[in-house]
Amino acid sequence: MNAAASSSSSAPDLSIAIVGAGRLGSVLARALGVTGYDVIGPLGRGDAIPAVDVVLLCVPDAAIRDAAEVARPHARMIGHVSGATGLDAVDFSIHPLQTFTGSEAPTVFHGIGAAIDGRSEEALTAAEGIARALGAYPFRVDDVHRAEYHASASIASNLLLAVLDAAEQVAGSAGIPSAEARAILAPLVRQTVENWVEVGAAEALTGPIARGDEETVARQRAAVADATPLLVPLVDALTTRTRALAETAGDRVSSRFARSTTPGVAAGDRVSSRFVVPERGAERRDEGRSGTVERESTTESEGNRA
Repeated sequence: MNAAASSSSSAPDLSIAIVGAGRLGSVLARALGVTGYDVIGPLGRGDAIPAVDVVLLCVPDAAIRDAAEVARPHARMIGHVSGATGLDAVDFSIHPLQTFTGSEAPTVFHGIGAAIDGRSEEALTAAEGIARALGAYPFRVDDVHRAEYHASASIASNLLLAVLDAAEQVAGSAGIPSAEARAILAPLVRQTVENWVEVGAAEALTGPIARGDEETVARQRAAVADATPLLVPLVDALTTRTRALAETAGDRVSSRFARSTTPGVAAGDRVSSRFVVPERGAERRDEGRSGTVERESTTESEGNRA
């Protein structure tokens, strides 16, 4: 993926008709309406489309081709907001990388990514201009890589919810009501995401798998199997992937210290411990929820570690 050029000549006084009054169409119409664009809509798919510079389709993917054919006589350019659909029927695409309920304020687009593409320089410039006007960061994803991009977004959002729902269900088996489970797990989830943003998954990983505590892993699996057996395949798959992630983290730590050039100490004589010269990411792997770095010790309590 290549970032789009930082400059944009797209005029903010372009007229844009939003077709599709769903979640994203409604939010986009409100947001673009305060940016200087002349915005019409959101229009229903059966509504008449006036003559405009751009028609932006906020319709289901399966309806894009038909909606584009209807809109084509009324606009100079047609765009859609799908992350998964190519440009066969339209001139450009702009996919805000965010999840929407439809009730958000126009500022919801500020600082988010927006995947864009265009069949011509004019169309690409229009897509970039709209993204920047919304306050988003445009980056280009062409049709060749669109499926991979959209899969990444789905994993980060849709599939993540499946994992969080599993955590909520298992908490419920411990007698914690759903609303309370979400409330108490949310700070842990937020901090985990912040750590991932800062140092990546391997460096941010904590918990029994990262420590090689297979006894605890086995107890956890048995508890899930007893209380919520339908979740066992998911837990097994995630555990396997997390073990691979822990190995990646271990390889990075070993490599880091093998390359160390500390004066007076031969590489082969160094202790391959991440705590010899702790880096921020290395410390994070053994931070408990209290925020303090915990050194590995046979006398430590395991109770305060995530």
